[in-house]
Amino acid sequence: MGAEGMMEGRLVFTYGTLKRGFSNHGLLQDMVRTGDAAFVGAARTAGRLPLVCGPYRVPFLLNLPGAGERVSGELYAISPRALARMDELEGTRKGHYERLPISVVVVGGDGGQEAAEVDAEAYYAHRSYAGELWRRNEETGYKVYSEKEAKGYVKRADRPQDITFLDQIRIFLASPQT
Repeated sequence: MGAEGMMEGRLVFTYGTLKRGFSNHGLLQDMVRTGDAAFVGAARTAGRLPLVCGPYRVPFLLNLPGAGERVSGELYAISPRALARMDELEGTRKGHYERLPISVVVVGGDGGQEAAEVDAEAYYAHRSYAGELWRRNEETGYKVYSEKEAKGYVKRADRPQDITFLDQIRIFLASPQT
């Protein structure tokens, strides 16, 4: 996807399993191959936001500006067709995540210098459980979803199939912390 395609598409900030080296990155790789996505660069949230893990070590960005850390991730330009595929993966119609605006700064160079701030979108934990998820994580988040935070991640196909993901989140939130 060239510069013209980027102008027609959207910028999406990925911070978890869609990043390079993680379990759902194959979807983005496929979209890059078909010309529906292009890697823009490493990025960091312009402001502080909580990044936490929920059930099965699934990462969630929480729409609680000013809490948490400046989160590191990757920025992609994607086509409308790719956006629909990402919405499906993230369960936006099922209330798993919601796609909302975010300001990010593209990071470049060896020293991680920041370039201009850009407007993008990100998939946040749905507002119906985000605050509770933040409290469940003792109001402590991560700067980056790395291999360390992903240790113990369970792929969707390996999770219980007899209950919904929202029910799995509710069970996680109701369970005692270990």
